[in-house]
Amino acid sequence: MTILVTGLVLFLGIHSIAIVAPQVRVRAVAALGGNAWQGLYSLLSVAGFALILYGFHRARQAPVALYLPPSWGRQAALVLMVPVFPLILAAYFPGRIKAAMQHPMLLAVMLWALAHLLSNGTLADVLLFGLFLLWAVLDRISFSWRPPQVIRTAPPARANDLIAVLAGLALYAVFLGWAHRWLFTVSPMG
Repeated sequence: MTILVTGLVLFLGIHSIAIVAPQVRVRAVAALGGNAWQGLYSLLSVAGFALILYGFHRARQAPVALYLPPSWGRQAALVLMVPVFPLILAAYFPGRIKAAMQHPMLLAVMLWALAHLLSNGTLADVLLFGLFLLWAVLDRISFSWRPPQVIRTAPPARANDLIAVLAGLALYAVFLGWAHRWLFTVSPMG
């Protein structure tokens, strides 16, 4: 469990700088330069993500049950996951979806985390998905008091929404049919 917690602290910590201490980012970019900061940020993010994956895998070997998910949890999770991949892609293919949602990636993280909390009830699940849900909610709230950050995306286009939806649904189908089981040894279909 220590590896999972370390990964979560590292990954969510680096992603929370903009929420709790935006001036740290500004000072780091000024001191290191934009590219060096992005490199350090990316390195810490990848390291944290790798620790999360490894730590979650290890924690699942000896699960600690906290609650029994509701009988309808798996079906609800399957429905909640439908818009997740399209929303992630909409963040990088700006169109009407991104304009309406403003921050579609954060909504995707919230839905992903909630879906998994409804269908899983171990300590590792609550740590992983619960902390990601909390982080996404706090990050979304923080947009009211912090300056927006520019994220590189495709140029805005009318076809971007269609690309996000069709490619997102295709990715979801791949995850349902094969990738989730291959990556995480668990089929979302039961």
